[in-house]
Amino acid sequence: MLLAFLAAPAAFAEDPPPTPEELVKIRAANDACLTCHSEAGLKKPPKEGLDLKKLRNHLVDLGTYTTSDHGQMACSKCHGDGYDDHPHAPKAREDLAECQDCHARKAMRIERQFDKSVHAENLSDKFTCATCHDPHVMTLAANLRDPHKIVAQDNKICLDCHDSDIAFAKMAPEKKKRPAIDDIHSWLPNTRLHWKAVRCIECHTPTEDKLSLSHEIQNKEKAEKKCATCHSANSSLNARLYRHLAKEEQNKYGFLNSVMLSSSYVVGATRNPTLDMILIGLFVATVVGVIGHGIVRALMNSLRRRKNHD
Repeated sequence: MLLAFLAAPAAFAEDPPPTPEELVKIRAANDACLTCHSEAGLKKPPKEGLDLKKLRNHLVDLGTYTTSDHGQMACSKCHGDGYDDHPHAPKAREDLAECQDCHARKAMRIERQFDKSVHAENLSDKFTCATCHDPHVMTLAANLRDPHKIVAQDNKICLDCHDSDIAFAKMAPEKKKRPAIDDIHSWLPNTRLHWKAVRCIECHTPTEDKLSLSHEIQNKEKAEKKCATCHSANSSLNARLYRHLAKEEQNKYGFLNSVMLSSSYVVGATRNPTLDMILIGLFVATVVGVIGHGIVRALMNSLRRRKNHD
């Protein structure tokens, strides 16, 4: 089976992007679905007998979906024949395509990582890819590129559960109370400001090798708490959050990790070596000047005393 898997990569490859003509047909077909599954469809149902309470939980924003990674796909690519007519077939959900149908190789790697995650220890029976990654919304960090957008998207996934008692209770083991997220991060200065600038997963996934991000979400005992991991010339952010920006930006303007300057200033990480040397030189010159001045004054005072004594 392994040999067959390796010998047939095309079977697991993602489809090429649609041609302009195909995209027009896809958009038209998707519009038919969105006549119901949208805010407009909820406000003015195009059909009688719609369960509006149930429909509210299955709305798709056209603008967000169009710009997402799946935005050029037809709804029918994942939602099978059971969704062709309304009312939908009673067992239509059973025919929903699974993520690994298209992302087989990636899923194998992610499953190995997830099995070591704190989520797998307590909630493996409740977690699917869609628990965190809404296929109608998500965009790869490599496609977003802008660190602010990447942080906003990825942290929303974490905070939607860990900053909400209602959402947390749906996923957590019975009787487990949600810890106050600000309290358990009280050691971190300017906590909420950090969450706007970096992702939770910068600290809650393995950072030793500075590899691309893992799905091995670690608990508070294993989480990174060394400030220098990010706040240093060898900042892990350069290999993680900022790795999707253009390589030519890495050394722009002579700053270490200068690519970070496009969105923020990370104390200890974004430094200019030339300015560092100039400042060190000025500091040394100041110290030498003060000491030299003191020595000269001491000598002059000594000479005056001798002259007065004579």
